[in-house]
Amino acid sequence: MRQIYKNGSIYTFNARKPIVQAVVIENGRFIDMGSTEDMILQWGHSATIIDLEGKTVTPGLIDSHLHLSIIADGFTRLDLTGTTSKHDMLDKIQVRASQLQPGQWLLGIGWDENLFTDGTIPTIGELDYVSPANPLMLTRVCQHAAVVNSKALEVSQYHSSISVPEGGIVVLDETTKKPTGLLLESAMNLVKQHIPAHTHETWKDVIRKTMHLALSKGLTSVHTNDPLYMGGLTKTWKVFDELLNDEQIGLRSNLLINHEFLHDLKEAGMYTGYGNHTLQIGAVKLFADGAFGRRTALLSEPYHDDPTNYGEAMYDQEQLYDIVRRARELDMPIAVHTIGDQSVKNILDVLDRFAPVAYRDRIIHTQVLNEELISRLVHPNRIADIQPRFLASDFPWVEERLGKERMKLSYAWKSLMDAGVICAGGSDAPIEPVNPLLGIHAAVTRKKPGETHDGYYQEQKLSMQQAFRLFTELGAYPTNEETIKGTIARGKLADMTVYSTNPFEMEDADELLTTDIIMTIIGGEIKYRIQ
Repeated sequence: MRQIYKNGSIYTFNARKPIVQAVVIENGRFIDMGSTEDMILQWGHSATIIDLEGKTVTPGLIDSHLHLSIIADGFTRLDLTGTTSKHDMLDKIQVRASQLQPGQWLLGIGWDENLFTDGTIPTIGELDYVSPANPLMLTRVCQHAAVVNSKALEVSQYHSSISVPEGGIVVLDETTKKPTGLLLESAMNLVKQHIPAHTHETWKDVIRKTMHLALSKGLTSVHTNDPLYMGGLTKTWKVFDELLNDEQIGLRSNLLINHEFLHDLKEAGMYTGYGNHTLQIGAVKLFADGAFGRRTALLSEPYHDDPTNYGEAMYDQEQLYDIVRRARELDMPIAVHTIGDQSVKNILDVLDRFAPVAYRDRIIHTQVLNEELISRLVHPNRIADIQPRFLASDFPWVEERLGKERMKLSYAWKSLMDAGVICAGGSDAPIEPVNPLLGIHAAVTRKKPGETHDGYYQEQKLSMQQAFRLFTELGAYPTNEETIKGTIARGKLADMTVYSTNPFEMEDADELLTTDIIMTIIGGEIKYRIQ
């Protein structure tokens, strides 16, 4: 089947033909491009012709790091995103609790105490008051902390001498030495393991909704990390396989597999690149540190606002080495959550002891850097997997965490790209919204939507073209797919995103915030069209 998309302003990110009016697609791939007149003349016979009506088109948008399963789980949970006071948070919990049967879990996501105007994190006593009969667990927006009530601790059989998973902290009251209700990092697993799992059909339903959401935001490909949330490798693959290969929803998905499932990968005969262009196994995922919100990101110097605290290493160097060794035994790359500069150094020290494999290792987030670390990231087999939208959520409070001097090479995307580091752009959704235009806006403006200043650390601003490259051309590099997608060129997969306005002719980048996705096209087929 042949399609011609005509009358567009198509930005190919292909230097030989940077802007064209029309593209010709056959069997899911681009076979030609040029003026509308020429393409119709040469290829119009027996072709389906779609009129772009002058709209702007780019290669299909790619999100290099998110969690479809956590977004999907949000369809079943109390959403506290954007809640601006502890009082409102408690009110929402009480309303949800009144709708549940006694003993039924009350689960929620998205709270952020930095937005609160009337206090700090709810205490366990306050949580018990608004949810006395229901075990409760509410995960912070960063996914590195959660609050629970006494009922949840009771169901989880918590006691003062319980063994807390390495890297986790049960925060205790300084006076009573009893839990405050706040759990950090892996300590959340003490409670999570007692929450009833979703059925296969429930996962299919909510992942399907999430994929349609991603398509509506212009995404054609995602790199997603899910097995820890979906019950393991086999269950995760089955859901994605049925949705993508059977139902053909279309969203190309590369699955990052947590290192806990390395044995399962080996037993299943799976490896990086296993699958097809729609669904593939990706890198081995692990966490090297935490996040800034609770000061668990690992720094080489202490936090500016907490001089005794350097953050938390999830593993010591021997353990990191062992995880990478086991991944390398399967010839697989790693994808490592590293926010603080010390965690970046720690994983690079380990990687330097191993030969590269065919696929690239990715260092995810890389939010605090120095000149030495940037130079070590300049490597053909290493990707800096960055999330520009973090800036909109973290500034200005993160400056208090890090101090002015350290900020010069924090969130330093232009320094990375200028140095020659291969970067790819993601959202880490649901940490940030599953909307690549918001990430692009943050990269270009370095400010929150609605702010009127010139941007935080303006020297790190990207151009519109550079920001779009992060979410198109460069997004193909982590999966070694730069020869088949990321730009519009002959022989490449026919993935495109169509916009209501032209981002490359905007006088004010804030126009991105009101730009609609008109169509999302995957393999030449329209998988989303605005209503």
